[in-house]
Amino acid sequence: MSKKARQKEKEGVTLAMRHDQSRADKLDKTMLELLLPESAVESLGRWLADPERGQRYANGAGPHSIPYTPSKWMAVAPWPSTFADRTAADSASVSRAEVVAAVRAAEQSESWAEAFVATQVWGYGVTGYGPYRTRQVLAQPSAEAVLTKAVSLLVDEGAVAAYEVLNILDGLGPAFLTKFLYFAGQTLPEVKGPRPLILDSVLAGVLRRHAMRVGRAVGYEWSETIARWIWRDSGWSSHRYDAYLRWMYAANDRLAVASIDWPAAPDVLELALFSAVWDPK
Repeated sequence: MSKKARQKEKEGVTLAMRHDQSRADKLDKTMLELLLPESAVESLGRWLADPERGQRYANGAGPHSIPYTPSKWMAVAPWPSTFADRTAADSASVSRAEVVAAVRAAEQSESWAEAFVATQVWGYGVTGYGPYRTRQVLAQPSAEAVLTKAVSLLVDEGAVAAYEVLNILDGLGPAFLTKFLYFAGQTLPEVKGPRPLILDSVLAGVLRRHAMRVGRAVGYEWSETIARWIWRDSGWSSHRYDAYLRWMYAANDRLAVASIDWPAAPDVLELALFSAVWDPK
C-alpha cells in the first residue's frame, strides 16, 4: 500500500470514529432524557419493598455482604486491621459497611494499600485468583503512590480524574478500580462532584440493553451497534465512566421522586441493577 493510500485509510478510520462518537453522544443524551421506563420503576419498587430481597437496603447498601475465605489471603499485605484473623477463620463475610470501616481505619494510618486490599477482598469474594491479582497490583513500585494520588484527585477533581490515574496500574481493570474508588468515596467527607459507583460487566450489560431499547424507541437504526461499542464488557474510557455516573445519578433522582420510598443512595440502584432486579430487553 502506498503512503498516500495509507494516509487516506487512516483519515477514513478517524472520520468513522468521530462519526461513531457523535452517535454515542446522541444516544447518551437520549438515555438521559428517557431514563427509566415505568416498568423499571415498578420492578425496583417491588424489590425494595420485599423483606426477603431489597428491604434491608432501604437506608443504603451498607448491609450488602460478600463471603470470602480469609486463609486464601495469607500472602497479601497489608491486611486490613478490622478484618477476620486469617489464621483462625475458615470462612467469613464482609459487608459494604465493614469495608467502609476498614478503609476509614486504613486512611487514619495513611495506608491506601491496606484500604485497597479491603476493597478487593470484598470485590473478589471467594474467587480463587483474587489474592494473586491483588498481590500483583500491589507489587508494582508505583502502586501506593498511584492509589494515594487517585484519592487526592477524587477530592480535588472528581471521580473521572481519579479513574484515569488508577487505569494505568497493570492488572487493575475498571471493574476493580471502581470498587476501590467507590469505597474511598464512601469514606471521604467530601469529594468533587458525584461520589463514585462500581461499574462492571454486569452493569454495563444492563446499560447496553437499555441503550438498545432506547435507540429502538426513537428510531436510531444504528443504536444496537453503538450500544455494543460504548457499553462493552470491559475497557471503558474515563468518558464512559462519566456517562455512567451521570445516568445512574439521574436515574436515582427519577426513583427518588416516584412513590416507592426509594433511598437517596445511588449505590442501592447499582446493587439492584447488578442483582438483575430490572433487565431491559
